[in-house]
Amino acid sequence: MLEGLQQSPPMFIVVAVALGLMVGSFLNVVIHRLPKMMERTWREQCAELNGNVAVSTEVETYNLVVPRSACPSCGVQITALQNIPVFSYLLLRGRCANCKAKIGLRYPLVELVTGGLSGLVAWHFGFGFAAISAIVFAWALVALTCIDFDTQLLPDDITLPLLWLGLLVNTPGTFIDIKSAVIGAAAGYLALWSVYWLFKLVTGKEGMGYGDFKLLAAIGAWLGWQMLPLVILLSAGVGSVVGVGLIVLARHGRNVPIPFGPYLAIAGVIAMLWGSTIMRAYLG
Repeated sequence: MLEGLQQSPPMFIVVAVALGLMVGSFLNVVIHRLPKMMERTWREQCAELNGNVAVSTEVETYNLVVPRSACPSCGVQITALQNIPVFSYLLLRGRCANCKAKIGLRYPLVELVTGGLSGLVAWHFGFGFAAISAIVFAWALVALTCIDFDTQLLPDDITLPLLWLGLLVNTPGTFIDIKSAVIGAAAGYLALWSVYWLFKLVTGKEGMGYGDFKLLAAIGAWLGWQMLPLVILLSAGVGSVVGVGLIVLARHGRNVPIPFGPYLAIAGVIAMLWGSTIMRAYLG
């Protein structure tokens, strides 16, 4: 099978898209449950610090596997046939099979984006370790983007493993030499850390969260320090355009914080796929 995928690029792309759709379905679970799992952990820790052991031990099991997915309106568990990426949403016409409550459009959109990105990465890199690694990188960025949009949190459970995985992937020089990857991780963190403290000293306010530092550090570990200026410029540009659009069109208050993680993620994907081309064109 691996030989067939290697010899047939179209087949590899199709397999990557199909796998991406299935992983996108799982990412919907991660996006929905991981912030709640974090909140439960915080509450348990607070209860233990307050000496309320009973509260901290009475919490029901809640993770990425248990309990099974169910309709939030009627509580009926979702069957395997109702959980087929995209197709189940279309067959059910966007409604619960039991109570006919509307199913959020974001569920199939996350699946489509994850599948599309997987196919794009497979097409760009071709069959090999680089493509498989880049696909995993894209999956993590999709999850972080949606979680940050919802909660303005970038969980350490994703950013830190992503950072270490980037260093491991680049040990044989998959995307960049390991020295550039290590410097990229340190420089990525320190770059936004410096901006954070400079902004806080000038305005007395916090301009971003520590999760943004860790995400840029992870991107630096994957792409090397050479891509960090491009990532920062792209993310700042996209963030500025979207921010102004929200203020003007959606009447988004200027004092309401806007998550920066999604723009870092978008810039990271662009830099991974076309960063070298953009840099050569600019320097040329």
